[in-house]
Amino acid sequence: MNSFDLNHVTQAVANTRFSNKLTHFATIDSTNIRAVEAANAGAEDGAVYVADEQTAGRGRGGHSWHSAAGNGLYLSAIVRPEMGLKEALWLSLATGLAAQRAIHETTSVHADIRWPNDLLIGQKKCGGILVETGTHPGTPARLRYAVIGIGINVNHDAFPPELAPLATSLRIESGAPASREMLLVNLLLALDAEITLLEAELHDAPRGTPLLDRFAGASSWVQGMRVRVDEDGGYTGETVGLDRKGFLLVEGDDGKRHTVLSGGVRPE
Repeated sequence: MNSFDLNHVTQAVANTRFSNKLTHFATIDSTNIRAVEAANAGAEDGAVYVADEQTAGRGRGGHSWHSAAGNGLYLSAIVRPEMGLKEALWLSLATGLAAQRAIHETTSVHADIRWPNDLLIGQKKCGGILVETGTHPGTPARLRYAVIGIGINVNHDAFPPELAPLATSLRIESGAPASREMLLVNLLLALDAEITLLEAELHDAPRGTPLLDRFAGASSWVQGMRVRVDEDGGYTGETVGLDRKGFLLVEGDDGKRHTVLSGGVRPE
């Protein structure tokens, strides 16, 4: 198991919001649980909790996450951007772009992004994102903090039988071990850049291509994908883009245009 040289990581991210704010755990129940507790207690913007192993890793919708010791990258970052709660979905989309970029820079593997928060290689999942938020008591529509949880399967060479048809890792797909430390550095650099771009866009000072356009270009799931969706009683159809808030649109086989609000999108 290769561990992290936190001094090297800190130096590599010295010009980002995450500088000198990393805490490493050999084992933890969940980095998101720890980060949410810290955020509510006043932890500053940019605090990062990274673990070699999680015993109670969490995914979107209450799903568990297989967090084998030393094989994956498991981290949670506290950010405090100036934005509304209704825009929190954009943090998931921006994080997906950051993770996709970091994976490619580290391993040359291209990961797809299944809206809103799954990282896929082919039809198998290699990572996931879970954003948990807190608001100001007096202004519940404003974000007080967001905890961005990211789990990536890095050096797993196999999975339990019940997960093997669904999950893969960067090692399996590339045929070679990958450096978790390098992936962590690339991920924090990319995440800092994406959040900076997002804040600028939300404050009417966009830099380059808008987030939703970049996400649509990076995900094969946004346009022309035949899908089934669990919510709203369940339905099938074809994806036809994102709405202005970043939610996925599906032209249903029932003749209705559906707005997917909470995920649960799978290939038909």
